[in-house]
Amino acid sequence: MGAGKDSESAAGPLAEAEMDLDFSRGGVVPSFEFAFNSANFSDRVLRIEIVACDNVPGYSGDIGGGSIGDFREDKGNEGQSVDSSAMIPCTPVLREKTIYVNSAILASRSPFFLKLFSNGMKESDQTHPALRIADSEENGLMELLSYMYRGKLTTKEPTVLLDVLMAADKFEVLSCMRHSSQLLTSLPMTTESALLYIEHPCSTSLAADVQRVIGVAKEFLANKYKDFDEFEDELMNISLAGIEAIFSSSDICVETEDDLYFFMVDWARARYPELEERRKILSSRLLPLVRFSHMTCETLRKILACTDNDIDHELVNKRITEALLHIAYPTEVEGALAAEVRAYTRKPVRVVAIDGPCPHVIVYLDLTSKECSRFLPSKGMFLFSHPFYLAGQEFNLVAVGGRERGEATNSCGFGLYLQIQWDPESSKPITLDCEFAAKRKSSGKFVMLCNDELTVYDECVHGYNDLFQMSWLDFITDNDLFIDDVLHLRADVAVVGQLKLKT
Repeated sequence: MGAGKDSESAAGPLAEAEMDLDFSRGGVVPSFEFAFNSANFSDRVLRIEIVACDNVPGYSGDIGGGSIGDFREDKGNEGQSVDSSAMIPCTPVLREKTIYVNSAILASRSPFFLKLFSNGMKESDQTHPALRIADSEENGLMELLSYMYRGKLTTKEPTVLLDVLMAADKFEVLSCMRHSSQLLTSLPMTTESALLYIEHPCSTSLAADVQRVIGVAKEFLANKYKDFDEFEDELMNISLAGIEAIFSSSDICVETEDDLYFFMVDWARARYPELEERRKILSSRLLPLVRFSHMTCETLRKILACTDNDIDHELVNKRITEALLHIAYPTEVEGALAAEVRAYTRKPVRVVAIDGPCPHVIVYLDLTSKECSRFLPSKGMFLFSHPFYLAGQEFNLVAVGGRERGEATNSCGFGLYLQIQWDPESSKPITLDCEFAAKRKSSGKFVMLCNDELTVYDECVHGYNDLFQMSWLDFITDNDLFIDDVLHLRADVAVVGQLKLKT
């Protein structure tokens, strides 16, 4: 920048300066755009050494393993320098850049540069301090230096903004961190940009503004892919960081936790063909996301019997043991396990199986008022329970809004059904005694609502459109039924006889 142009730009600089809120100091500071890379307004020459670090083992966005750039100091008139990083002594320098800097301006914006230009760093007494950065950090640093003079950014490109955010974090320019994170979160989010944000390499301890951007990106992915059945095929092409963000969410809508477990195993086998790497990814990154306490007992048994080498069976067995304790003693095992409920379309149940002359099962199904509100007939929703077994047959409970008894929606009731998935190879129809009950807050006990005997020859559904004999509005607002916002249902199903098929 020539002297004439500098003088012209400097004429009345404060009168024409753009103002920027400096969030790190809580005040308003002027723009010094006229002084950017100007010899007339600078007292130092900053040399930027750009190195290729893509092939450096363990490189993750920072040079030398530190939280800030590597430094070199000039020695003598020949411009020789000494590498102060023991981590990458042989890293080649691709190119160098020099830029005129005003140490007062940079020091006022950044504690890092304040330390560099004072007695805190040995380079401070040099007029030509040097920074060593990775080639991937070049654009971000140059934009950051421009911002420190101008108080504004010249780009809205997500990739560059993210580089600026990471550079601002590294060089402690707090106002730029806030500004760039606000720009990033205000831009329309896409799957590509969200993955870019959460996958961007950074080994520094992330500041709040960086974490905010990453948090917004993770929330976007979790919301976009919350319908597992709809996006299952697309999810096979999502990266590991994206899978972690999506399956960490409790809002994901899936039939059962079983589906997520088998998906993660299939995804890992498709993405990581090497056995040891796949085993490590499954054990340390994916299986901790599985909520074993909400899986079906049938699937838990299959996993325990599995002998696949890519599964850490000791780890999985420990998780399953914890899950079974939670299922068997729900009031004893609380905390994190109890809170890990997703938006399942198949609801876990607690089953007590009793052997004897008349084998039967007692099945407990708990529904929140929010879950029940989905069953309003006008919404066409229903919910299946996890399967349970009796006399060699598979059963489910089905909750649904009962058929309307009149034109008004509120005249319909709550429906509960027993669904029998009949095994066609069975040769002996069975007679069942079926009782439905609900817990009442007033008594603290389950109160029988209905009791029937039915003979089953084939697949069928048995139950009631209007289990409580009350309108939907009365049902959903009944505080005696919803105890702490939970409806407690019980089905007692017993085999009372078996019939021989007539020839």
